[in-house]
Amino acid sequence: MSNLEMEILFKLGLSAVLGLVIGLERELKRKPVGLKTSLVISIVSCMLTIVSIQSAYTFPSAGNVNITMDPLRLAAQIVSGIGFLGAGVILRRGNDSISGLTTAAMIWGAAGIGIAVGAGFYLEAFAGVALLILSVEFVPYLMKIVGPKQLREKEIMLNLNIKEKDHIDEVINYIMEKKYTLRRIRIKDLDNGDHYVQIMIAVDYRNKTTDVYHSISNIAGVNRVEIESIS
Repeated sequence: MSNLEMEILFKLGLSAVLGLVIGLERELKRKPVGLKTSLVISIVSCMLTIVSIQSAYTFPSAGNVNITMDPLRLAAQIVSGIGFLGAGVILRRGNDSISGLTTAAMIWGAAGIGIAVGAGFYLEAFAGVALLILSVEFVPYLMKIVGPKQLREKEIMLNLNIKEKDHIDEVINYIMEKKYTLRRIRIKDLDNGDHYVQIMIAVDYRNKTTDVYHSISNIAGVNRVEIESIS
């Protein structure tokens, strides 16, 4: 086996290991893109980068005609093409919130790591993976401790069934007393005379969602409570 073939196998193996790290982080969070997807993206991106580079120097000319090829032409197409795969994991949920953006970004990152390894930038690839994991895992946790107030809050969606209109004011007043941040409110009259109230609030990340549920349920006039922690 030639030195070139050994180097190619090393690059593919290294891209698989680094892609495994990214995929494992998503897998542990039960995200739609996990180990297998990240491995495929990283390995194939690396392989296509190697093919693109080697092709540029393997076929430099044909007879008397000089052929000029971009060594990273395929790699450039990977960066744009991977966006279609990333778009598939971005979801718009019923409460108008968007989910999957981080996973889509990690897909793009896995492709970038594969390209870096395929082009021979090993140190940059290791640094890229380390910074990716640091950014996704530790920076958000740090921001919850020392960051601005908005970053130390989590959003909660309340879906309430309230009998009397006056009780809606009691719910709003209670939210203000607890110093919750009121983000959005929607009120709808039901056919049976009740009122459907949807309220999005932001509370300190240390507050338990169940505690918010129990406190809202105990307000007079609230017949039914449905609660969802968004972030």
